[in-house]
Amino acid sequence: MPLDLSLRPTRFPCPLCGQGLDVRETKKKKPYVICDPCGVQLFVRSKAGMRTFEHLVSDAEQRNIWKRLDDLQARYRRECPECEKDFWIVPDLLKTSWVDGKFEGYRCPERGCPGVVSWNSNKEKK
Repeated sequence: MPLDLSLRPTRFPCPLCGQGLDVRETKKKKPYVICDPCGVQLFVRSKAGMRTFEHLVSDAEQRNIWKRLDDLQARYRRECPECEKDFWIVPDLLKTSWVDGKFEGYRCPERGCPGVVSWNSNKEKK
């Protein structure tokens, strides 16, 4: 049974960046999403997968997924003060002082960029 895009919410979060993506249909009425900034393409091909995908898409609104994703981005996504690229903070990027071991912030993951972002620096950024 193909996904009925006319009756359901037609947005789905990108698995990498969380941006809301428009759910599209192939010529054979199978759902897919494409995130241009990330280059992610997600095609759902099996009937079981289409049922699961339809359930996830329809639940997105009821579970307030868009608000939750906004909250996650506000909490864990930062902008480098040097190169201005956005990145997710992860434990591997943790920067501590070599003198006393105190937390300084998170290093920019871009190769060669010396930027370090403190925990509170981008709280207001959306």
